[in-house]
Amino acid sequence: MVKNSKTGYGWVAIALHWLMALGIFGMFGLGLYMVELTYYDTWYRGSLELHKNIGFLLLLIWMIRITWRWFNTHPDISGTAFEKKAAHYVHLLLYCLMIALMTTGYLISTADGRGIDVFGLIEIPAMSISIENQEDIAGDIHWGLAWSLILMVTLHALAAIKHHFINKDGTLLKMIRPKADS
Repeated sequence: MVKNSKTGYGWVAIALHWLMALGIFGMFGLGLYMVELTYYDTWYRGSLELHKNIGFLLLLIWMIRITWRWFNTHPDISGTAFEKKAAHYVHLLLYCLMIALMTTGYLISTADGRGIDVFGLIEIPAMSISIENQEDIAGDIHWGLAWSLILMVTLHALAAIKHHFINKDGTLLKMIRPKADS
């Protein structure tokens, strides 16, 4: 099953979800590692380039995911009215945190007026304007957004685990394997 149904997600949504999850955790770990490096560390420049390149790939996956979500059926959400409303707002917040994080990453990377070289294939141009201390301001915001995203992802994962082990309603299974409408 490629597309979503009223009872579960299809392979495309599942793959995009887990690609984003792996990317987010990988980028968070890489970011924590990077901030400990000094300019003279061997992997200082390489880690920055990898972080930017993966960030761009995550932006592409995010855009595909939003488009796929927009044009697809959504599985029914299990739980109380409060849980359904909370799930809606947490998902919305996750998407907003992701795009804000990517935007601040772009602002950090282009603060010096140079574009971002993506795997040597394309260059994402810098904006023609910048603000004073853009790299520092965007960096501080990026740091806070990264921690906020990890906190919200943890809450999201804990809710899925709660639904699986306490409610036993199949919520977690919807994002692990497709299920067609019966």
